[in-house]
Amino acid sequence: MEKMVIKGGSPLIGCVDVSGAKNAALPLMVAAMLTTDEMTYHRVPALRDIKTTKQLLLQLGVQLDDFTAGALRIKAREITDHTAPYELVKTMRASVLVLGPLMAREGRADVSLPGGCAIGARPIDQHLKGLEAMGASIELCNGYIQARANRLRGASLSFDMKTVTGTENLMMAATLAKGTTVLENCAREPEVSELAHVLNRMGAKIDGAGTDIITIDGVERLNGIVHEIMPDRIEAGTHLMAAAITGGDVTVKGCKAEHIESLLEKLSEAGLKIEIEENSVRVRSNGGIKSRNAETNPYPGFATDFQAQYMALMALGDSTCLISEQVFENRFMHVQELVRMGANIRISGRTASVRGVRRLSGAHVQATDLRASASLILAALAADGITEVHRVYHLDRGYERIEEKLSSLGADIRRAKDEML
Repeated sequence: MEKMVIKGGSPLIGCVDVSGAKNAALPLMVAAMLTTDEMTYHRVPALRDIKTTKQLLLQLGVQLDDFTAGALRIKAREITDHTAPYELVKTMRASVLVLGPLMAREGRADVSLPGGCAIGARPIDQHLKGLEAMGASIELCNGYIQARANRLRGASLSFDMKTVTGTENLMMAATLAKGTTVLENCAREPEVSELAHVLNRMGAKIDGAGTDIITIDGVERLNGIVHEIMPDRIEAGTHLMAAAITGGDVTVKGCKAEHIESLLEKLSEAGLKIEIEENSVRVRSNGGIKSRNAETNPYPGFATDFQAQYMALMALGDSTCLISEQVFENRFMHVQELVRMGANIRISGRTASVRGVRRLSGAHVQATDLRASASLILAALAADGITEVHRVYHLDRGYERIEEKLSSLGADIRRAKDEML
């Protein structure tokens, strides 16, 4: 086990490059199974979830080649296995994304049920509902989804709720289905649009990605292409909030401002100066932090993946604000750790009341999930004294070399062996 040791109090100043988006890379990696041709991806982040997806693809018989740093060649000449085992799915819920490509190409998939996770249950009933509408038979046996079909056929489906992985899974399944598929109430996240863009470049016929309704006309085959992964909007926003909480001045390069408009609006309301260029965003502190309410919602609303970091920022606000979590029902586990650092936060249902304090203090804290880890890092950067963040393996699922990037901006942060765990 490892921990992060952080001495707070230094404003972050400088420029930092954003990595490729994990949440775009994962579906794109499994989408390579939709063609027998070679797919080449650039700007693939070096993260635990990427490693897990590689292990899963290798198990299915897919060939992988990391021919240079950040570049990955994938060739699914043949699929030799159709099982996504519990050992992999339990560590990364996105493993369920193999369901769509396997059914589209092979007509067979055995995928372990992912179950819930630390931030709340995220059932996959919408995935299964869609596949059944497309002609698949679904059985649950010994904790596994067993899906079968001769060839999927086009269908119309309206999601009961916004689901990113559900939209991505059924969109991939529909690319090789017979006929036309219409998906309604789709997730609109940029990562969904990125997947549709890549599939279209491969020869798919997808229209409407980024809107509530996506139409897919099935084709006979897809072709291999070369593609560079889009920038990680959550990493970009995390660095911008790190600048804000430390009273710093940071430019995030390779960042698409249109992907984080809801966050930039909140930071501006909180008194930060925002400068937007074509491929970068700069945040500068104007002094104190103004407390401003926030409510998470599906894209283009305020992202749930920003909620924990924003709460750390509001912990140093000038008054009281309310932060409401409307996406996941159990995503306030970072609160008790922030309170250990001196934050004044009270929870009532899905709403946290955050009363700003003058300063936070270093402490030993435990990370509970990926974005909670980031919130504790941000709080530690602004706190008096030294903070030790334990269980940073959560952090390594979604932030590439975060301690190196923060150090380059002037943070006093290092990774160390954790003797406490």
